[in-house]
Amino acid sequence: MGEGAEARYGVLGWPVGHSRSPAMMRAAGLDRYQHLPVAPEVFADTVRALGAAGFRGANVTIPHKEAALAAADSASEAARAIGAANTLTFGADSAVAAENTDAPGLIAALGERIPDTALVLGAGGSARAAVWALTRAGVDVSVWNRTPERAATLGVRVVAQPHPADLLVNCTSVGLDRSSMDFKDLPLDADGLREYTTVVDLVYRTGGTSLIAEALRRGVHTVDGLEILVRQGALTFTLWTGLPAPLDDMRAAVRDAG
Repeated sequence: MGEGAEARYGVLGWPVGHSRSPAMMRAAGLDRYQHLPVAPEVFADTVRALGAAGFRGANVTIPHKEAALAAADSASEAARAIGAANTLTFGADSAVAAENTDAPGLIAALGERIPDTALVLGAGGSARAAVWALTRAGVDVSVWNRTPERAATLGVRVVAQPHPADLLVNCTSVGLDRSSMDFKDLPLDADGLREYTTVVDLVYRTGGTSLIAEALRRGVHTVDGLEILVRQGALTFTLWTGLPAPLDDMRAAVRDAG
């Protein structure tokens, strides 16, 4: 694959060991792709050093997406509007460019199921991307967050309690590393999931999250975090290499990595 195969890549996070991005991106042909665990207090300095260390790009996960935008020298319209970046590209002069592929990745994962209404849970970087993508697609979006003041910064209607909608999107970290009872940490009633046509959970883990399991049990269409990961990863792969992404190989790799 030429330059794309020889350059170094990675995923920045804290923690980051759970990320399946290395398996996915190696399956796509980026053999030198690795986990990059970086604490928040050294994130900016680390980003500035990656280009000189031979890195061409890095994905960014919790809790660094907003810090990634701040550390960049330039940013796409999407990243600036969302206020967060999940993809960094390092130029020959080590200049850092920020992009957000979470937003178009969500829309790609939904396919033809673009809803009229949506409820987003959370107000972090992933929630910002979801709100931006959905509102641009013409969806009427509401947001719930444990801290309403933070939710208000997303620029859409803030709700005190979840309400029925065509689409439910979990952008909180609930389910990332907890037991199978994690669903109880969300402000939702399991039977109430029938009030949604589609449930999306950006969190992924071995065996799936209980939110996805409960939705499936009630006959609700679901999109899990692994599919979102693949879709945003495919966009990132093309951004870095200029090549079409091998979606099937990437999808198989993330599902086998568990």
